[in-house]
Amino acid sequence: MSETTHDSAVAVSAPPSPDDGLSPAELAKKYGLSVSGARVGLGEYIRQMWGRRHFILAFSQAKLTAQYSQAKLGQLWQVATPLLNAAVYFFIFGLLLGGRGGMENKQYIPFLVTGVFVFTFSQNSAMAGVRAISGNLGLVRALHFPRASLPISFSLQQLQQLLFSMIVLVAVLLGFGHFPDFAWLLVIPVLALQFVFNTGLALIMARMGAKTPDLAQLLPFILRTWMYASGVMYPLEHMLQKAGAHSWVSDVLLANPAAVYMDLMRYALIDDMPEALPPHVWTWALGWAVLFGVGGFVYFWKAEEQYGRG
Repeated sequence: MSETTHDSAVAVSAPPSPDDGLSPAELAKKYGLSVSGARVGLGEYIRQMWGRRHFILAFSQAKLTAQYSQAKLGQLWQVATPLLNAAVYFFIFGLLLGGRGGMENKQYIPFLVTGVFVFTFSQNSAMAGVRAISGNLGLVRALHFPRASLPISFSLQQLQQLLFSMIVLVAVLLGFGHFPDFAWLLVIPVLALQFVFNTGLALIMARMGAKTPDLAQLLPFILRTWMYASGVMYPLEHMLQKAGAHSWVSDVLLANPAAVYMDLMRYALIDDMPEALPPHVWTWALGWAVLFGVGGFVYFWKAEEQYGRG
């Protein structure tokens, strides 16, 4: 320690700090500090997700209730929207363009309504997922929680909406003479596999949408193309044969996840489908669910510490 005197003032120089010369990383390690919002290990992340399971369910229910709160018909739009779409598709493809593949109304209308409801489930999950982070930045920046809770909650919201719509689908089936049998029980594993696929899809869209918000404007065009390529409004295999498509084109389109889950649902609910269930469709359904469910979760988790930054 040194002292200097000038006009009766004394200056005392402080001793050197033991932290002098240490980098920020070394200082953090020395004092046990960690980066705020840093990504934890995958196992710990899953445990945190399980701990937030009540939040995920409550958030999805709140979003479902608020979705049509400003409309006079309220929650009835959950059913009215896909039914109106089905009516438009019936007029265009069933009446004007002859896209019913030889099916009578008894088969074609349940075929069409089932396809619209099932595809809408995946479509809305993707659209909700792409805005899950970018549309909730206030929540993401204000609270610390596993960010995957948001896209999973939105996917769960779409599942609840579909289950509500299934009441109308059952009424349509009964109205056209398709009565319950043991095959209807297959709806449970089909919806479970599709929910896992949709959740993975929502997670992928959430990460991409967080980085590129403009994707939300492009996605509707991609989803519309996917809808036409999946046979929502017409029997896909019949139309491909009619168009003279190469066999590999047919194999690719019939194996796409939207077509797979629609086929399984239709063959479970509708009697006397005109064509046999494509081979290995259950394998495809399970494979898509595992690939997107697991892959989408890991893909989203990899960017956990980037959400809400900037």
